[in-house]
Amino acid sequence: MIIQSPGEIAFYIFNFPVYSYGIILAFAVFLGVCTAEILAKKFSDVPENFFVDNSPAVIIAGILGARLYYCIVNYPYYIHNPLEIFDIRQGGLSIHGMLIAGIITFYFLAKKYRVNLLRLLDVLACSVILAQSVGRWGNFFNSEAFGYPTGAGWGVYIPMEKRPLQYFDSELFHPAFLYESVLDLVVFFILLFILRKTHRCSGYAFFWYLILYSVVRIFVESFRIDSVLNFAGIPVAQWVSFIIIFAAVGGLIVLKYNKST
Repeated sequence: MIIQSPGEIAFYIFNFPVYSYGIILAFAVFLGVCTAEILAKKFSDVPENFFVDNSPAVIIAGILGARLYYCIVNYPYYIHNPLEIFDIRQGGLSIHGMLIAGIITFYFLAKKYRVNLLRLLDVLACSVILAQSVGRWGNFFNSEAFGYPTGAGWGVYIPMEKRPLQYFDSELFHPAFLYESVLDLVVFFILLFILRKTHRCSGYAFFWYLILYSVVRIFVESFRIDSVLNFAGIPVAQWVSFIIIFAAVGGLIVLKYNKST
């Protein structure tokens, strides 16, 4: 059986195309906000409806950060096509950029509401990884985030216009987006377990999120052939993931030290 994307456009409204990527992304954000609200009631001291009330600011900051990071990493293309910086209908958002913007936004929100930043980030980590798991399916509809050619029965069909020139004669490719989606869901349940076990010690779920997601990203990037930029033959996403792992391990050590003193 050949797995094939239904197409980028879901339907039209008055001849205006509504893209599947946008629908998936919107649902992923909605799911993430709802999950954050549920977890916040159990594991945080934030005011009621905190995540719902502040979601517009967080979403806007996240999208801007995700797009800016993606465009910076893929700068050779956008230098010559600057107007396409504003076109996100067909993808082009980076989770690393979203995380940076999200952490900065929550830093200011934590100061405004006088709540524990690390506890906010714990809840955010669990909700974000679940949203990532769902959001990755937007790549399926866009026929992107795929890996090397494969003869496996779960290979995804990529249209000719989406294939790299060197793989023009191949039809089926590793569904890298699916690998990440499944692994992100696994990480979500691991983080829930960590959050329940460490609910009195803020920060553990967040730092473990950084570690586990980075490991997932390093693994998935080893399959992908559409990385926007490589350095020394290694995708930038993998370099960034390694840096995040070291930083997060340092964060866990600091938490452990502070707990024991």
